[in-house]
Amino acid sequence: MRFTPWATRLALTLSLSATALLTACGGGGNDGDSNTQVRLLNATRSYAQLDLSVDDKAVNTKVAYASVGEYGSVKSDGPAVRVLTSDVGTSITATQPSLAGGSNYTFISYGFAGAVRMTTLQEAETAPDANKAKLLVLNLAPDAGALDIYVTTATDPLDTATALSTNLAGGSGSGYIQINSGTFRVRVTGYNKRTDLRLDIPAMTLDSASVNTLILTSSDGGVLVNGISLVQKGAVKNFLNTQSRVRTVAALTNNATVGTTLNGQAMLTGAISPLISEYVTTASGASTLSAMVNGSPVTFAAPTLAAGGDYTLMVWGSAAAPQLAVLSDDNRLPTVNGNVKVRLVNGLTGLTSSLNVDFSALASNVGAGLASTSASVSSTASSQVDVTVPTSSTPIYTNSALALPANSVWTFFAVPNTATVGTTTSPVPGMSALPKRERP
Repeated sequence: MRFTPWATRLALTLSLSATALLTACGGGGNDGDSNTQVRLLNATRSYAQLDLSVDDKAVNTKVAYASVGEYGSVKSDGPAVRVLTSDVGTSITATQPSLAGGSNYTFISYGFAGAVRMTTLQEAETAPDANKAKLLVLNLAPDAGALDIYVTTATDPLDTATALSTNLAGGSGSGYIQINSGTFRVRVTGYNKRTDLRLDIPAMTLDSASVNTLILTSSDGGVLVNGISLVQKGAVKNFLNTQSRVRTVAALTNNATVGTTLNGQAMLTGAISPLISEYVTTASGASTLSAMVNGSPVTFAAPTLAAGGDYTLMVWGSAAAPQLAVLSDDNRLPTVNGNVKVRLVNGLTGLTSSLNVDFSALASNVGAGLASTSASVSSTASSQVDVTVPTSSTPIYTNSALALPANSVWTFFAVPNTATVGTTTSPVPGMSALPKRERP
């Protein structure tokens, strides 16, 4: 079995060359045959349908997300492979692999619009004996970081389970692992963090004498992952994430306190503004929200959460008239390797705010209760960062030597703050900004 990435970031390429090419190997095809069989698996949620073209001839058309096309015969010696949008026919990723003659391959497209990648999976692994199954896990979710994978019975507790594969880096494969056949619960967590659940598949069936691949791809928020299972030379099954991640930002004036509970999970309890909670993972869809301001209950419309999404619930304004902003968070890593992704969230009542990095405007006049679009900039060991408002000639936040490491994600929250007035980073009375490094 060969698992080969194409058009990945430098970091993924290094990981794959060191791991996946060695661990995911198996039997090859008949090299005397000049042709081979190929098909496309669409794991790219940005596109409802994709086409596979080889040497400018259509092999698969209108392959939907989490679906796989029929095999088509192509030459094995360096075919020109492209994945195209089905509506316009634009090429979104391409490669020219050397394939084993007489074998079968699935090209897996993954990623998001503007950063689609392709991986080649050779389907030539020897089947196990009866009552056994083989499972290969591919981490095609570089935004999620290193992952641990647990395969257990439905009721086994995670805190005592042994990982099937651990520290599986983005862009790498586990190699085929033989286990018993049957129906199992599959849970994916952050590396060495059992409580950091990224995907929970209640029931995944591995048939007797079958060879299977579990493909993990990034969610819209970037931290949770989606799953697609693929039977060697067979069908696929979609395991879309049904969870969301949510946090609260307390951004009320006069250091008012905030408490929030979503779907029974507490995020903040009597937190003095300004403060940012950690994310909690909860069911997607309609939610139940309870909120307290200065110890008294307040009523906000509970958000509807998209599966796989990250959200910030910002409680802002005054204690007498609190408001709730539901902000969608894009915590995916920068699409350009080595860059930094930065945005500004404004929690200042009646004011716009702006963000400048190294004297370049990355966000301008962001309205109250709103977030800017993320901007991608080059990483630096020391950057000049300023958050400004139109009513002050002095920045409400300034840092002349903020390190912005490569491939990190940042949010700056412009908030009311009386506790830090007069400090170096908060020189304007009543206002400041909280820098939050989101990833990694």
